[in-house]
Amino acid sequence: MANEHMCPCTVACPLQKTMNMIGGRWKMSILCSLSNDGPTRYNDIKRKMGSISNTMLAKSLKELEDDGLVKRTEYLEVPIRVEYEITDSVRSLIPILVEFAVWGNSLQ
Repeated sequence: MANEHMCPCTVACPLQKTMNMIGGRWKMSILCSLSNDGPTRYNDIKRKMGSISNTMLAKSLKELEDDGLVKRTEYLEVPIRVEYEITDSVRSLIPILVEFAVWGNSLQ
């Protein structure tokens, strides 16, 4: 099956699935920023990410939303206000990411 995540340890590797969801140059930074800042508007995320293009930020946010990691809330105001925030799934992932950071620091 083309959509299955294969690895030597299992037929459908959940670790590979996870890495596909949070991997890439910008997704971890976006999740970290939203985790620290709470609900955030698009331009504020872009400002914090620095050199990310509008296309890449929009694509990354859309993928994170499609994977259930980011919630997009649109407020019917003039002009329309849109905020992004992490979901409970990501909140449960934060302690694991902190451990990854501790591990990474220990390698220096």
